[in-house]
Amino acid sequence: MSDTTVKVDNVYMMFNLSRNKETRLKEYVINMIKGKLFFDEFWALENVSFELKRGESMGFIGNNGAGKSTLLRLVAGIMEPTYGTVYTNGSIAPLIALGGGFNSNLTARENIYINGAMHGHTKQFMKKRFDDIISFAELEDFVDVPIKNFSSGMAARLGFAIATSVHADIVIADEILAAGDARFRKKCQDRLANLLKEGTTVLYVSHSLGQVVNMCQKALWLQNGRVVRSGAAKDVCLAYKKYIIEQAHLNQEKNKSMV
Repeated sequence: MSDTTVKVDNVYMMFNLSRNKETRLKEYVINMIKGKLFFDEFWALENVSFELKRGESMGFIGNNGAGKSTLLRLVAGIMEPTYGTVYTNGSIAPLIALGGGFNSNLTARENIYINGAMHGHTKQFMKKRFDDIISFAELEDFVDVPIKNFSSGMAARLGFAIATSVHADIVIADEILAAGDARFRKKCQDRLANLLKEGTTVLYVSHSLGQVVNMCQKALWLQNGRVVRSGAAKDVCLAYKKYIIEQAHLNQEKNKSMV
């Protein structure tokens, strides 16, 4: 297992969805005390397993709500599975909500050091990487501007630059290449490719099958929380693309019959 960096074994994830219609906290608390709160079980993931070794990459594909982001959050340690085990070996850089951890009232400079401190890095450590972070994010003219004045793209660029400025054993990326223009997305893709060459394990969610094929050796297709297919990225993406075309054709035929 020493060469294994990520192992997800028979993982299930269940959420309780409330069927109550309370609009105020007071109503919710009263119903909770009276035992009148009712929930539906929603299984976001069922029996999901995969294993990745050092330097391997896996893309996760499927429609919205398939469970891709939930799976990444489990690997990142943000959530615990209802059943099953998630094993990780090494440091993790979760690129899940780029810019989500920033203090909007503070400047880019201040957020870089705070973000570094949150990950256990000293100010001196982050100072050595400061220029590279700002240069990669292309924010030289906005170093001392509060984040609240940034566009979402600028915040995402800064988040990606900070997260990838320090070598991590495992990088978890959720739709990060959807931010910014085509040129910047290419920069992000190149940096991730370099991390892979250095032995980093990459888990990547994207709706772009082309990006998954270009960046990942393996792919896993999720549908309603279950694994439909896993294996070589090209084969899995081809199967998923065929499924999408077939579904679109069936919907067309269905619509025609209703006219």
